[in-house]
Amino acid sequence: MMKEHQHYLSEMVKELKPSGIRKFFDLAASMKGVISLGVGEPDFVTPWSIREAAILSLEEGFTSYTANPGLLELRQEITTYLNKRFGVQYNPVDQVIVTAGASQAIDLSFRAILNPGDEVLIIEPAFVSYAPLVTLAGGVPIPVSTHPSNGFKLTAEQIENAISSRTKAILLCSPNNPTGTYLNKEELTNIAAVVEKHDLLVVSDEIYAELTYDDEYTSFASIEGMYERTILINGFSKGFAMTGWRLGFLAAPPSFTEQMVKILQYTTMCAPHMLQHGAIEALRNTYHEVESMRRSYRRRRNFIVQSLNNIGLDCHTPGGAFYVFPSIKKTGLTSEQFAEQLLLAEKVAVVPGSAFGESGEGYVRCSYATSLEQLQEAMKRIKRFVDSLEMKKSQTEELYTNN
Repeated sequence: MMKEHQHYLSEMVKELKPSGIRKFFDLAASMKGVISLGVGEPDFVTPWSIREAAILSLEEGFTSYTANPGLLELRQEITTYLNKRFGVQYNPVDQVIVTAGASQAIDLSFRAILNPGDEVLIIEPAFVSYAPLVTLAGGVPIPVSTHPSNGFKLTAEQIENAISSRTKAILLCSPNNPTGTYLNKEELTNIAAVVEKHDLLVVSDEIYAELTYDDEYTSFASIEGMYERTILINGFSKGFAMTGWRLGFLAAPPSFTEQMVKILQYTTMCAPHMLQHGAIEALRNTYHEVESMRRSYRRRRNFIVQSLNNIGLDCHTPGGAFYVFPSIKKTGLTSEQFAEQLLLAEKVAVVPGSAFGESGEGYVRCSYATSLEQLQEAMKRIKRFVDSLEMKKSQTEELYTNN
């Protein structure tokens, strides 16, 4: 039996780093009594009427393939939703594709637009899959670091400084994972001017569009001149509490979607038939439940931001998603040391900021997609942990002083 297979494997895949998020999920899962602030998914169960619609579709025998881009009925609902909520109009026949999660939509986008060596600007801190997906499509991810001084907001100047002759696209995520930073219409318009000036494309990850708290959401495709340059990514995971359903979608000009459908034909064929019936119900009849979840997240956001700042971990107020990104620099620990020691000492799981790129070092991501009671207990444990670090630091300084 062969023991060593390294020489058979793709060099590109071997060089990919494992997800920095999964390491702490796996460690936390092996411990009892852990409060997880690491999971990037709603703590709400999918609304019942959505589950019921999927169950009914199974009972009625909807177990076949659908068209590659998904059920036309669902694509029609998606275009109605995008127009009503965000003011962007697409043709359901040839401009919308239903995917196995928003991650597949991003993967399809990069595979369809990138030639070997094409560069994609990745705004950091960034979700862990963005850069690897660019690499797997033959492109080159170029990190663009944002800064806490302005709440990790991307500026047009930062894009200008990162552009080269090989730059083809920018991946935007607003609200951002992991910082929760939201870009308003004025800020997006400034970015759009650079995009047009340099003839770039934008892959706009809008999966957290329903989870914005202080402003009306602006889709990048709605900015003047950006419709033809934008591949809009969205889905049901976050806003509709449907993470395990793995249903997303993209909307783009037909010249893009025509190529993406070809990729689907040779890979996953289509998203699961019965689950698409659940998504139809989600868009038609559950918006009041989305609103209720959003209000709950907003209350939790306000609580956790205030609590972390009171503890002494500087934390900006995110405009959306369900993450906060506090600084842990005052502790003297790296983000990975902080996350590991906190988990072992107080059984609270957070994700080290370094998992989201170099600019994430010195921060940790905390998800507030858990109950307020759990958040309250987690804040007590984090305070106890930070206080213990301060005490150890003081004792060490006193020891050196006395000696």
